[in-house]
Amino acid sequence: MGTTNNNMTTSLISIIITTKNEAMNIGACIESVKQQTYKNIEVIIVDNNSSDKTKEIAKYYGVTVYDKGPERSAQRNFGAKKAKGEYLLFLDADMILTLQVVEQCIKILEKDGFQALVIPEKSIGTGFWTKCKALERSFYEGVDWIEAARFFDKKAFRDLGGYDEKLTGPEDFDLPQRLKLRFGIDSIGRVSSYIHHNEGILSLKKTLRKKFYYGKKMALYMKKKENKSAVVKQGNIFRRFGLFFAKPAVLFHDPVVGLGMLYMKTLEMVALALGALSSKI
Repeated sequence: MGTTNNNMTTSLISIIITTKNEAMNIGACIESVKQQTYKNIEVIIVDNNSSDKTKEIAKYYGVTVYDKGPERSAQRNFGAKKAKGEYLLFLDADMILTLQVVEQCIKILEKDGFQALVIPEKSIGTGFWTKCKALERSFYEGVDWIEAARFFDKKAFRDLGGYDEKLTGPEDFDLPQRLKLRFGIDSIGRVSSYIHHNEGILSLKKTLRKKFYYGKKMALYMKKKENKSAVVKQGNIFRRFGLFFAKPAVLFHDPVVGLGMLYMKTLEMVALALGALSSKI
């Protein structure tokens, strides 16, 4: 790792952003990277054959742009192979970093010897279902079987073979669980700075369609031995609702939004289950 005489790190951080038709989001994402208090960063965009102006906008910001498919896991692994940094941060195009995310990540990881870090997320956007999603996400902060690491020591990432390219959706959970098996349960830390996840105007129909699609990969995810203990919790609707009802004042601060969130989450769990069932059929 690189350091200066005043003990400030100079390590290069590679931020890998996967895109497909993200012209509405990619500018804000890259801007948030450019505004980081830590400056030794390279940005790698791995695009999956966008038909809008995603690549043109990214190139306007002077970042490196590649084409790679067919799915997010393959894009991320490709970006990691191209990365020159000692550390890797994986972002989706609809994510916006708060100012000190990278600075906190590199300080904590190098100081405490973690192999990966969780960055908490807050949902932002407009509309009723976006409010429901923001409320749901607020219950997950600090819950280790739901939050997934996205900042990695590159050597550890490569030792694990990167993301499982047979998974899309569950790969976010799969990699950190493999990492814990290899390096120990204390190998993943967390920071306090947030990523803002821009949900835009969230559509219930679109959300359920996405969950159904992710559900098709759940059978593969569940079969892997390293995921067994997490699946018991993640796939249990009662365990999930237990998180919500453990904080009734938060859940029903706005009763309409609280009930809407419970309705949305129930439908999402059903969509995941139907997707998993369809893959078996």
